[in-house]
Amino acid sequence: MKVYGHPGSIYTRMVLATLAEKGHEAEFVLVDLPTGAHKLPEHLARHPFGVVPAFEDNDGFSLYESQAIIRYLDRKLEGPSLVPSQPRACAVMEQSISVGLNYFAPNAFKVIWEKFLKQFMGGGVVDEAVVMAGRQGMEKVFALIDPTLARQPFLAGDAVSLADVTWMPFMAYLFPAGEEDTVARYKNVAAWWERTSSRPAWRKVTGE
Repeated sequence: MKVYGHPGSIYTRMVLATLAEKGHEAEFVLVDLPTGAHKLPEHLARHPFGVVPAFEDNDGFSLYESQAIIRYLDRKLEGPSLVPSQPRACAVMEQSISVGLNYFAPNAFKVIWEKFLKQFMGGGVVDEAVVMAGRQGMEKVFALIDPTLARQPFLAGDAVSLADVTWMPFMAYLFPAGEEDTVARYKNVAAWWERTSSRPAWRKVTGE
């Protein structure tokens, strides 16, 4: 198996985290985003939208889009299932993924871009209005999930799932962006992050 991506990519990390939670590895093929390698013809043949990750199985079967890839890996590979077997728990997982991608991630990325990535990529004035809007959007989501995480250790219930895998790469970048206090205001979200980020699978993804 091959994963084409970049180690700092949020969506690549979802795939790497899924592999790690399943106890498997794939050959990692670097797509050098800073040099524009994701827009070259050879990568566009793997991912027609010119982003990462892309995936290739041993028999040549290929996929792009992280959500498709992580579901395929969970069903194909031996190891603990990352999708709950009970219908309601599975529905909660899908709901959590949808909330994460549609309401949390866009707001988190505003903050991450302004306070971390923009500075990392050469500076620029931080747009505080964008940061504030993003932070308010994140806090609305945190306020929603904090009571849920008071009742259960993970987003979909008692076990880590693809919902946690989907949220974690966005959460991780909030800390170099200086948003520790924002997370800390929601004690159950903070406790969930402590649990998930200390898992060996996630530490493997981040190289810690």
